[in-house]
Amino acid sequence: MENVKKNSWPLKTITDATNLRNHLLLNMEKASRSSDPEERTRLLNIVIAGGGPTGVEVAGMLAEMAHHIAPVEYPEIPRVTNPPIYLIEAAPVLLGPMSKKSQAEAAKVLTSLGVQIKLNVAVRDYVEGKVILANGEIIPTNCLIWTSGVIGKSVPGLPAEVLGRGRRIMVDAFNKVKGMQDVFAIGDIALMTEDEKFPNGHPQLAQVAIQQGKNLSENLKRQYEARTLKPFVYNDKGSMAIISKYKAVVDLPNAFVKGFIAWLIWLFIHLIPITSFRNKMKLAFSWLWSFMTNDPTLRLIIRPSSLNR
Repeated sequence: MENVKKNSWPLKTITDATNLRNHLLLNMEKASRSSDPEERTRLLNIVIAGGGPTGVEVAGMLAEMAHHIAPVEYPEIPRVTNPPIYLIEAAPVLLGPMSKKSQAEAAKVLTSLGVQIKLNVAVRDYVEGKVILANGEIIPTNCLIWTSGVIGKSVPGLPAEVLGRGRRIMVDAFNKVKGMQDVFAIGDIALMTEDEKFPNGHPQLAQVAIQQGKNLSENLKRQYEARTLKPFVYNDKGSMAIISKYKAVVDLPNAFVKGFIAWLIWLFIHLIPITSFRNKMKLAFSWLWSFMTNDPTLRLIIRPSSLNR
């Protein structure tokens, strides 16, 4: 979908996030000055394509922003009960890789925030400021955020028959590329179906890549020493997703946690890898202040509007 590729807003890097923030703020600036109801609607509507963890988190945070920040910063824009945020997902549920309880909780919380969830339908095109869905529905918007699935990087030299869904490279139980002897693939790019618990491949999470890397490191030693290789078995430590303020879901191997406790777990887990105690404390204080005041103080537009799409 070339129009989507060209005109939608990705969210993979810090630069992407900064550009998206500026774009949303510029849209609200324009909407606050516009007297045309249709133009204002197009500027304020936000469409998020992809109901996975990223899409759910973005929808929830933007909904919080619409309820708490936009009315204060832009009183010229008429208040609405439900923010004009649409979450589009081609699958029948949100948070597809997670448990049914997490899926239901995400839908419940987002609906309570006013997010309009559209399931079983995909984005087909994005032309002239209009998102066109596969069922023919049209949503006027100046902002389509793409958080849906991605495909792997093309690897020249690999035969087409080793490429699976999403251009992931099919590997055996030892992460060896099928049909090859000394070529391995790990992490998101690898598609392994030999693990009985994950017949459709492992989730594209950091833990999978970390564990596969350790297993491959050991196997390279074993191969050098002419010993039997050790097949990879993923130790699922759980999955989690934040939905909105004080709302999150955590799927543990033998438990399910939601709400405020899950939200605290999410914050704690994300603080752990931050380097140095000082940085951890600064980030924790910054988060605490933002949550207490509903004021993240991140509303500077730091690039010229001429660079905006």
